Amino acid sequence: MQITLGFKGLRLLKILHLCWAASFLFIHAPSSAQASYPTKPIRLIVPFTPGGVTDTSGRLIADQLSKRLGQQIIVDNRPGASGNIGTQQVALAEPDGYTLLLAFDGTMVINPHIFEKVPFNTMRDFTSVGKIGDATLILVSNPSTKLKNLKDVVDVSKSTAEGLAFGTSGTGGTPHIAGELFKLRSGANLVHIPYKGGGQAMTDVLGANIPLVYTAIAGAVQYVKAGKLTPIAVSSAQRSKSLPDTPTFIESGFADFEINSWVGILAPVKTPKWIIDKLNSDLNAVLMDPEVKEKLSILGITSTPQSPEKFTDQIKRDLERYATIVKAANIKIE
Repeated sequence: MQITLGFKGLRLLKILHLCWAASFLFIHAPSSAQASYPTKPIRLIVPFTPGGVTDTSGRLIADQLSKRLGQQIIVDNRPGASGNIGTQQVALAEPDGYTLLLAFDGTMVINPHIFEKVPFNTMRDFTSVGKIGDATLILVSNPSTKLKNLKDVVDVSKSTAEGLAFGTSGTGGTPHIAGELFKLRSGANLVHIPYKGGGQAMTDVLGANIPLVYTAIAGAVQYVKAGKLTPIAVSSAQRSKSLPDTPTFIESGFADFEINSWVGILAPVKTPKWIIDKLNSDLNAVLMDPEVKEKLSILGITSTPQSPEKFTDQIKRDLERYATIVKAANIKIE
C-alpha cells in the first residue's frame, strides 16, 4: 500500500527530522567538548610570592598535571593582602577551566574572620577541584631556653611576668591560630610576635632573640636534626615521618588538638562539573605517584587525594572552627 504525504505532512516530517538532528548534536556535544579540554594553557594563580612552601608545592603539582593534561599550567604569582588579591582575581575569572587558584587555608578559612572585609566569599565564589595535602606544623624552641616539652612551655610562661614570645610567619596565619588555640586550651602566658614570613621568625629563634617559633615543619626540620632547635610538639593527628621522635600535642595531653595547614586547588564557581571531574581525576593520579608523594613529603606535606565534595566539606568545617578561635583570641587585621 502506498502512502502519499501532503504538503503539511512533508512539512511535519521535515520538522521532526530537524528536531532529531538537533537532539543528536545536543546529546553528543558534551563528550566532544570533554575530549578536547584543555585546548590551551591553564593559569594557576598563586596568591603569594615565589619560594615559599605553598608556592613550591603548587609548582610541583602544576608541572606534573601539565604532563597529564597535555597543556602547560602556567604558575602566576599574584601576592598581596595576605593572599586576598590573587584570590579575588580567580573569583572574578571566567568559569571555563582555564583559571585556577592555589588555595591556602590561611587565605580561604582564616582571612574571612580576621579582615574587616575580604573581596571574595569562600563558599559562594569558588568550587573545589581537589586538595593537595596537609602541611604539618611544629612548635620549636631555642636550646638555650631549656624548653623541651609543652609542660615546660606552660609552666615557664606562667612564671614569667612578660610572658613567653612565640614567633610565626604573620598575623592570622595557621601557625598563629594554632598558637592562640594552645594559649586558650592551656592557659599559657604566650605573646605572639608576627613576622613578615617564616624565614625571619626562624632567624630570630636560631639567634635566641625569641624563645619559640610555631611554623611549618619543612622550615624547621633541618635545624632540629642539626641540634640547633628543640622540637616541642607537632599539631598533626599523627607523628611526622620527618621527625618521628617528636610527640603530638594530643600525646602531650591536649585531646583533639589537631591543626594542619592545607593547600589545594579551587576554580571559579559555575565551572562545568565535567571539567572539575577531569581535573580532580588527574590531580588525584598525580598525588598518588610515589615520586610526587616523596617530593611533597620533603616539603612537609602529606598528599591527600580526595573528591571535590570531601574537600568542600573540610573548607566549610574549617571556616566554622576558625571563626570560634579568632573570636576568642580577638585577632583582627585592619
